[in-house]
Amino acid sequence: MTADRLPDEAKLVALANGFLPPYRQAPFDPWRARQDFPILRQCVHGRELVWLDNAATTQKPLQVVERLSRFYLTENSNVHRGAHTLAAGATDAYEGAREQVCSFLNAGSSREILFVRGTTEAINLVAQAWGDAHVGPGDEILISALEHHANIVPWQMLCGRRNASLRVIPMDGNGRLRLEELDRLLNPKTKLLAVTQLSNVLGTAPPLGQLIARAHSCGVPVLVDGAQAAAHLPTDVRALGCDFYAFSGHKVYGPLGIGALVVREEMLEELVPWQGGGNMIADVTHEHTTYNDPPHRFEAGTASIADAVGLGAALQYLTAQGREAVYGHEQRLTAYAEQCLLQVPGLTLLGASPRHGTLPFLLEGWQPEDVGAALDRQGIAVRAGHHCAQPVLRHFGCESVVRASLALYNTKQDVDRLADALVQLQKRGPGFQRSPF
Repeated sequence: MTADRLPDEAKLVALANGFLPPYRQAPFDPWRARQDFPILRQCVHGRELVWLDNAATTQKPLQVVERLSRFYLTENSNVHRGAHTLAAGATDAYEGAREQVCSFLNAGSSREILFVRGTTEAINLVAQAWGDAHVGPGDEILISALEHHANIVPWQMLCGRRNASLRVIPMDGNGRLRLEELDRLLNPKTKLLAVTQLSNVLGTAPPLGQLIARAHSCGVPVLVDGAQAAAHLPTDVRALGCDFYAFSGHKVYGPLGIGALVVREEMLEELVPWQGGGNMIADVTHEHTTYNDPPHRFEAGTASIADAVGLGAALQYLTAQGREAVYGHEQRLTAYAEQCLLQVPGLTLLGASPRHGTLPFLLEGWQPEDVGAALDRQGIAVRAGHHCAQPVLRHFGCESVVRASLALYNTKQDVDRLADALVQLQKRGPGFQRSPF
């Protein structure tokens, strides 16, 4: 990896241990980047769109849209084994995207990159292709209290199939993991630790480096859910040392319905095929099937070829912006947004700093869903609900919150419009049921 693509080793270590490190004042102009996102120029209810729902999905730059269009206009073909020119070109584009993912995350080789529909499918793949073969009665899967449903439910299902147990690292009142519980929870029955890199609700990063090191010291492999982090925190999977890393394309400015799972080389042979048919085979008779080599062994059927190519274009785009510069811009904007929101009367932010890009809040007297609808009438898109993380919200005594989330194209003006709209909502007063805060 070149120096301009990732921060130095000290910063990577800090990120891995849950600390958002000081950022260099690298130049980044969100207004220039906004020109690549024509969707942001449209009006909603007569107001220019402010997109603050980036934790749910990011918008797509022209470079990605045009790459998808070019694939379908000039390259469309199924990949592998085709004897014609378009098949060769599509295969090169598809495998080139795999190389782009490998480079973006500094994986060991492209063999370690499995294309999937997204983070949820990646975690389910590990639960089935690895978990069913390695987890048995009485064993335990360990997760954290910060997890998205996608990093809870597949492990519950695995535990149900294998008569195993799911254990949880608890968190304190600020949303920080209670690491003093880790030694008690890690034991000879622990078969896997699955943990998020960045909370999709609180925007906080757990001490990933410590968690991975302590799990590995007990011989426990680690899966990292990188869905919320891949676009925001410069990530080197070899520096992290995790065994599995999953992320989704639509949260890194890429297409919907595509993502990748990084499987450390040593773990590839421990996975059994989880779906059959198509390119995952080397030879088939009515009596026996010989499987293809990784990664194709785990990609049965026709892949989302164009979307994989679009994902590669998105990662190229994000890299070209300067990942450290984007990180610095988003950190500055997060700090500014915290200051602005805390000045809104009756507003409570969940969790604690340091956080990155995600600001969950409650507005006294208002139901979160009503706040979301009222902001939409001002052209401001946020998300209101449980955010597929109900255990996290219930830890804070609520069932839903409003979540504003930032990306590289957001500006201080976007934050100002949000804060001003919330102040006006409070002045108007809804008369709805008060929040638990």
